[in-house]
Amino acid sequence: MTGRTPLKAIIDIGSNSVRLVVYGGPERVPATLFNEKVMAGLGRALDETGAIAPAALDQAVTALARFRRLTRLMGVAQLRTVATAAVRDASNGGELLDRAAALGLEVELLSGEQEAEAAALGVLSAIPDADGIVGDLGGGSLELTRVQGGRVLDRASFPLGVLRIAGVRGRTLDAQVEEQLARAPWLRQARALPLYLVGGSWRALARVDMALSAYPLPIVHQYVMAPGTAAQLEHALAGTSREQLRAVPSLSGSRIATLGGAAALLAVLVKLMRTSSLVVSAAGLREGLLFGALPPETRAEDPLIAAARDEAIAEGRFPEHGDLLDRWIAPLFPDDPDARLRRAACLLADTGWRANPEFRAERAFESGAHGNWVGIDARGRVLLGQALYSASGGGANALGGLASLVGEADLRRAIRWGLAIRLGQRLSGGVAEPLTRARLEVDDRTLLLHLPGEDGHLYGDAVDKRLRQLAAALGLEARMA
Repeated sequence: MTGRTPLKAIIDIGSNSVRLVVYGGPERVPATLFNEKVMAGLGRALDETGAIAPAALDQAVTALARFRRLTRLMGVAQLRTVATAAVRDASNGGELLDRAAALGLEVELLSGEQEAEAAALGVLSAIPDADGIVGDLGGGSLELTRVQGGRVLDRASFPLGVLRIAGVRGRTLDAQVEEQLARAPWLRQARALPLYLVGGSWRALARVDMALSAYPLPIVHQYVMAPGTAAQLEHALAGTSREQLRAVPSLSGSRIATLGGAAALLAVLVKLMRTSSLVVSAAGLREGLLFGALPPETRAEDPLIAAARDEAIAEGRFPEHGDLLDRWIAPLFPDDPDARLRRAACLLADTGWRANPEFRAERAFESGAHGNWVGIDARGRVLLGQALYSASGGGANALGGLASLVGEADLRRAIRWGLAIRLGQRLSGGVAEPLTRARLEVDDRTLLLHLPGEDGHLYGDAVDKRLRQLAAALGLEARMA
């Protein structure tokens, strides 16, 4: 069972930004309670001078002083401060470390390989079945890491950050990238795989693509793009003004300047590595540092189920009811390919009870489709939202423009999950005992509800109505046995 922990925080001193993130909630899927960045640009002048510009260094130290004070005021129990490429490579990186130490911050200077491993662990924490190459693009470096079977395999770091390649295009960039990748021979055996995109610049590219394609579910985590999208975005950005880009929802203005370089680099990588697909990850280095410190049994938990169970404990009336509901309705869905989504729906089914009854179904859908979940793609979000919508009395018409993201057969199954959950909730009144004795069975063309002994008194009009609704959705007749 996932446990809750004292507040943890990470200060990440990157080549482009200095950021503080404070985490709380369950260990397996910590929630972001506070997130602030300062675009100090420590790596901006590095290739020209070999040093961090004095103004950038001062700006970073000012941010560190604020962040250190905030973590004390917030009562953060575990604070970890890390620095990456710019501080690692700068001739005056030691000065920043000394000034941070004077503030009471012990900074870990990560090597390129450590940075690559942390980013890869971050992806595995949020996409446990990731199988491909993790690409973490920062201001000063690019890390590429092979992940498979929940493990971090080969890794390498290259001086190809967005600040370092600014203004480099065409054959010059191609040659530069090809020369760097040749330093990692293992990449030759890692072609034609998905590339998992980590880093603010690549997430910003995904937001631009969502806007250009009018994508109906603008949640960046596990957003998938075809490999040719990188070159298309590079071309589109060349003809797009800053004013037009500022209109893109959720696109940080500080990322606009690096979008062209990020797209150009991505297009070259796709060509050289013959990438099969581009998958965006909202989790990266910071999440990987937290994930890597967890015990193996906690790391093995399904992040979607862990988060749904935590939500049920925090918001539900009967938090133990979700797992019981799932076991109770499972016989109706043998060989269910989306059993984990069904289980998440059962765990979340009681969390919206405080909502206005007129909008309870809509809130339930929002919780499933738009919730801050990981370990779930767009299709899964839509199915989870529909199941919760149907479980909350909304029927079958929740999707609108999202219908294009799921197949009809899968959608029908999610509606049936919801109706089965709705029956179980009404029958039991949220009490565990009835569901431990009652059972559902399909016999020929009939859906049978078995209620032994005195539990037969639980069969009232409301239960009869919901049993018949479920039976109709399954194409069966209904009967109490």
